[in-house]
Amino acid sequence: MNTSVEENTSAVSKKQLKLFQLTWPIFLELFLFMLMGSVDTFMISSVSDDAVAGVGAANQIIAIAILVLEVIGNGAAIVVAQYLGSKKISDAAQVTGNAITLNLAVGLVLSSAFLLLGGQMLRLLHVQGDILEYATSYISIVGGGIFLQALINALAATIRTHGFTKETMVVSLLMNILHVIGNYVLIFGHFGLPALGVEGAAISTVLSRLICLAIFFWLMYRVMEVRVEWRYYVHLSRKFISKILRIGIPSAFESITYQCCQLIFTLYVTYLGAEAMATRQYANNISTYIYLFSMAIGMGTAIIVGHYVGSKRPQDAYTRVLQSAKWALAATVVIDLLIILFRVPLLGLFTDNIAIIRLGAQVLLLSILLETGRTVNIVIINSLRAAGDAKFPVYMGLLSMVCMSLPLGYVLVFQLHLGLVGIWLAIAADEWTRAIIMYFRWRSRAWEHYSLVDQDDQANAVKAPAPAAG
Repeated sequence: MNTSVEENTSAVSKKQLKLFQLTWPIFLELFLFMLMGSVDTFMISSVSDDAVAGVGAANQIIAIAILVLEVIGNGAAIVVAQYLGSKKISDAAQVTGNAITLNLAVGLVLSSAFLLLGGQMLRLLHVQGDILEYATSYISIVGGGIFLQALINALAATIRTHGFTKETMVVSLLMNILHVIGNYVLIFGHFGLPALGVEGAAISTVLSRLICLAIFFWLMYRVMEVRVEWRYYVHLSRKFISKILRIGIPSAFESITYQCCQLIFTLYVTYLGAEAMATRQYANNISTYIYLFSMAIGMGTAIIVGHYVGSKRPQDAYTRVLQSAKWALAATVVIDLLIILFRVPLLGLFTDNIAIIRLGAQVLLLSILLETGRTVNIVIINSLRAAGDAKFPVYMGLLSMVCMSLPLGYVLVFQLHLGLVGIWLAIAADEWTRAIIMYFRWRSRAWEHYSLVDQDDQANAVKAPAPAAG
């Protein structure tokens, strides 16, 4: 390895160990990503509340597809972080190339599924009437282009793991600007173009992702210290793919389980009526800004933990996670209280329907219970994955989300007739149950036995010949 590469790697490692420098660009990037969803909701609300409900239902399914794509993107990011921490940057580059190829293949399969089966998926959610028409149009266009998001996930995760979080934030800013312009032109029909409504929002999403993807490819070759060679895309390594999938599959399965539970809750809501569906979409849009800072801290902490584990510094990883959880929890409480205080005018930005605003205000009042538990989960679960301990959150998620939250939600909604309030309470119960379990899992330090780089060392030790007898 040449001197310049070693110097670059050292500089990146030092940069990555500073949580604030990592976190604030991630925070802004996530904010911009969520802003794009809110802009869609705000602009589409000018079409109708049914249009908002349709886009919300479609996005529930699209969100699961994006989580499937994170099997490879997140798994690769964790493997890359540990290899960077152990100074094996050539291996990190090969992992990146393999991950991009795999994500593209999975993305093309998912795009085909949305184009062929999107309408059937929505009907399974009991989506009907005008809402179904809007949702089908949206899912065909955005879902059909999901392979673009597949490549973006792999590229953005790798660039962040190398410490270049400001660069990914700038690309996200550009994507949002393009998306807002596209919405303005295509939804409302300006500059001589037809007013396409929901279809316009979907087309704008796909076009902004396409431009963003081209920039991310350019950025990866611009900032990474070791170039991803063409052969890394073509020749897939069984060793690296197994490591990616070992982390990625459990991580995505836990997230997919969560989203599937949300889909079932969406099914519950369809029986409560169109107003309840629109209310849930508006409330969820506002709620995303409550745990935004926690997500940024969780992602930044995971990058640091991966480097610490790769460089065999478990005590630093242990204390970093506990401190990050405290900061994230404090920030969540402050942001949540502000949202609760201004919840009525915030809902009024999206709709003038008094019934929707009243119902939305009720469920947002309960966000203090839900979001505090979610915050602890975000930070600690991301850190467990980064340390290689990816299966434990899956097992606990199945028990808490599937076996407790869904039945509890059914009882609260349909037996006790609490409506949307019952769904919020059921989700809060799940978040706090898992938060307590994850906290004690981290305190147990069982995650120290799951390092991916240590596996290479053990394999080399097994293959090494015994020293000759003296």
